[in-house]
Amino acid sequence: MSSNHSTGATNSRFAKPKSARSAATRAVDRLEKAPTGITGLDEVTLGGLPRGRATLICGSAGCGKTMLAVEFLVNGVREYGEPGVFVAFEETRDELVVNAASLDFDLGKLVREGKLAIDHVHIDPNEISETGDYDLEGLFIRLKYAIESVGAKRVVLDTIETLFSGFSNTALLRAEIRRLFQFLKSFGVTAIVTGERGENSLTRYGLEEYVADCVILLDHRVMDQITTRRMRIVKYRGSSHGTNEYPFIIDEQGFSVLPVTSMALRHKVSSEVISSGVPDLDAMLGVGGYYRGSTVLLSGTAGMGKSSFAAALARAACERGERVLFFAFEESEQQIVRNMRSVGINLQPHLDSGRLRIIAQRPFLYGLEMHLVSMHKEVGRFRPAVVVVDPISNLISAGTPREVTAMLTLLIDFLKTEGITGFFTVLTENSGLLETSDVGISSLIDTWMMVRDIEVSGERNRGLYVLKSRGMNHSNQIREFLLSAKGIRLVEVYLGPSGMLTGSARVALEEHERDASARQTDENDLKLAQLEHRRKAMEAHIEALRAEFEADAAGVKKAVSLENKREKKVIENQAAMARSRRANGHLSQTPNRK
Repeated sequence: MSSNHSTGATNSRFAKPKSARSAATRAVDRLEKAPTGITGLDEVTLGGLPRGRATLICGSAGCGKTMLAVEFLVNGVREYGEPGVFVAFEETRDELVVNAASLDFDLGKLVREGKLAIDHVHIDPNEISETGDYDLEGLFIRLKYAIESVGAKRVVLDTIETLFSGFSNTALLRAEIRRLFQFLKSFGVTAIVTGERGENSLTRYGLEEYVADCVILLDHRVMDQITTRRMRIVKYRGSSHGTNEYPFIIDEQGFSVLPVTSMALRHKVSSEVISSGVPDLDAMLGVGGYYRGSTVLLSGTAGMGKSSFAAALARAACERGERVLFFAFEESEQQIVRNMRSVGINLQPHLDSGRLRIIAQRPFLYGLEMHLVSMHKEVGRFRPAVVVVDPISNLISAGTPREVTAMLTLLIDFLKTEGITGFFTVLTENSGLLETSDVGISSLIDTWMMVRDIEVSGERNRGLYVLKSRGMNHSNQIREFLLSAKGIRLVEVYLGPSGMLTGSARVALEEHERDASARQTDENDLKLAQLEHRRKAMEAHIEALRAEFEADAAGVKKAVSLENKREKKVIENQAAMARSRRANGHLSQTPNRK
């Protein structure tokens, strides 16, 4: 990006101040980029490879240089309408087509459609003798023809060492390599040149890396019998870029890079609450479950039921019609289904419906980076609402604790950014230090619960408590829980003289309380019966008094009635006598008047 300037002083009358530059002018000065369409790579390069320039992809054998170059061309045709040219110096056209088919790339079809040209240039070092000036004019002619035949915008040369094998003149090599890169630039094509890594330099000759505008180093390393693939952008002229090492994988879907530096604290936050699948646990959490998009850690010793709580959450989410992605590192899919059925959790219907997907594999099958990238790809493909990892402590076998912590931190950040609820289980040693995490991510967790064994009277019973749960007023009790054919049930806390009672001691206390309650019930029934007897006796006595009263009342009423009749008779007799006297007196006085 250099420009020619005349020497000498500049006339200040015609010089524009920097502030007068328009935004459009600054935009023209920016380096244009050609997107690769490769997951993560465009993010790391902040847009893709430099358009119209050459990029060197270097690395040891088997690190994925050719596959990256092939995908760059295929994506150019499929996604951006840019035809391409692939010039191979090692593989034949047929070999390249067969190898690319493993990534579901049909190069033969693209060739037949006139969107891709493949040219195999056979060079045998044993047939080369360095007798005079060596130049690439023949290659330039073939390249020019291939580019013009399909109107190519993208070109790949694989690999450059083969082109210069058998020549030792460093000055000549440097000049021809520079001419090759300038030739590609003159056509305005975006080119990838692959090269084998040297012992003390990025490439075998150590020349290409200085000529190329962009250099990407691929690494395929083996540590403790575990392979990992990593990528690093060594340089990128005219553009800023990610500078870290980034894990990548090559699978049936192609080349995928995990852009570590893109993980920032831009998490989605939701106030929606989802059930844990255990109603008693929902009540302990205060708000009725977990916040959607939060991260839950359940730690504890072996055999305490951690996987059962994970399965309960998975079942509850599936019953809501959501998708669940379950990464298992200890049990196979069918083993998980069988074992969870014994505690009343049937996962098979959700597997059949496609809402639940279980990915079971040993943690040491891949390196940590590949585990991380594969999890990213599975989440992107399945789009789950809940992700379960059971247990994360097993990943220690695939790396050091520090590497596991870094990997899980990236996974947690990714899930939070996507608004996915994450549920992790971790195995802790039974050494008394239960409130620690072997993978050191407890500070990143939103809800941290612990299951532990409680030894009372020679028994080991299961207990659960919530160590922390951000944003909710959770219970601080240790609750015993039972695993039965009816599911997970948390029982009420029973306190005895020596503290919390569990197991048979709790059962004995419950039996004692039931007996005491029964005795109290019997006593209450007896008291009520006695009271009823007294009531009936009282009512009988009242009835007798009422009958006696009524009998007395009847006698009195009868006596009164008789007395009234007697008095009436006396009055009547007196009246009769009075009438009789008046009548007699009248008769005796009448003759005297005559």
